[in-house]
Amino acid sequence: MIRVLFVDDHEMVRIGVSAYLSAQPDIEIIAEADDGAPAVALALELKPDIILMDLVMKEMDGIEATRKIIEQWPDAKIIIVTSFLDDDKVYPALEAGATSYMLKTSKAEEIAKAIRATYGGQSILEPEVTGKIMTKMRAKPEVNLHDQLTEREMEILLLMTQGNSNQEIADQLYIALKTVKVHVSNVLGKLEVQDRTQAVIYAFKHNLVK
Repeated sequence: MIRVLFVDDHEMVRIGVSAYLSAQPDIEIIAEADDGAPAVALALELKPDIILMDLVMKEMDGIEATRKIIEQWPDAKIIIVTSFLDDDKVYPALEAGATSYMLKTSKAEEIAKAIRATYGGQSILEPEVTGKIMTKMRAKPEVNLHDQLTEREMEILLLMTQGNSNQEIADQLYIALKTVKVHVSNVLGKLEVQDRTQAVIYAFKHNLVK
């Protein structure tokens, strides 16, 4: 049996879908929740095979609930079932860790198929969702983070790869220590790294050091 936790804040939706799913020989609704917080608690307690997650709920939405579940249980398989196809819903839900994305306009048998497929390791997306993702990918050109660095910032990054301290960089470039610190901070931010060591690793990894 595929054990399912069903999360939706509309009781009539839960009743209708649950009735169909419970009639399936291989699917069992083990619990229901009408909001994100109880959904998180039930998911972590019961460890269902599949979580059907609504997005828009009163207290904690499905995106936040998905994020919290995945943070504590990375192997959770969550199927978003919602009425929304907005970009501010689709992408955050998938980034939060949702495995599949279905619309409430889907027939109950389609949701059952999605449950079986997701349980088997597949990711099921509505055609409209797939189209949105493909469009976003085509519109987003590949960019090297270091291309954002100014000439001075690149110069400072290369001096960092040589093991120079901020003061040594300031002395070599004849600029104030405070200015160097600002440039270093900009370099870390543009390269999306946490510290100088990671910046140096980035430089070597991308063959910036001659």
